Order: sequence, then structure tokens, then C-alpha cells
Amino acid sequence: MPIVTVKMLEGRTPEQKRALVEKVTEAVSETTGAPAANVTIIIEDMPKSHYATGGVLASDK
Repeated sequence: MPIVTVKMLEGRTPEQKRALVEKVTEAVSETTGAPAANVTIIIEDMPKSHYATGGVLASDK
């Protein structure tokens, strides 16, 4: 049973998340041979104030 965690900045719509989990499930199922029903996707939305690149918080960009 593959489990995939996707961490991303908050702000995606439910429709975008639906499309994401459909595509990720399909890719994992195809590459691992696991039935799609056994693929688990966990989405972790992060506040922009909890993520930084190059020493700058995403909330400050």
C-alpha cells in the first residue's frame, strides 16, 4: 500500500487538489503495480509563514 505525502503552500482549490490526487494516484499505480484503490495520498497544506527559500519567508514575497 503506497502512501504519498504532498507538502505544498496553502491556497490550492479543492478542484486543484482533486486533480493532483487523481494524477499522483495514477502515476503511483502505474509505476508500482499497486491497485489505485490501495494508493493513499496525504496533502499537507503549509502556511506561507512556515516556508522559506533563500532566507526569505514565502509570506514576505
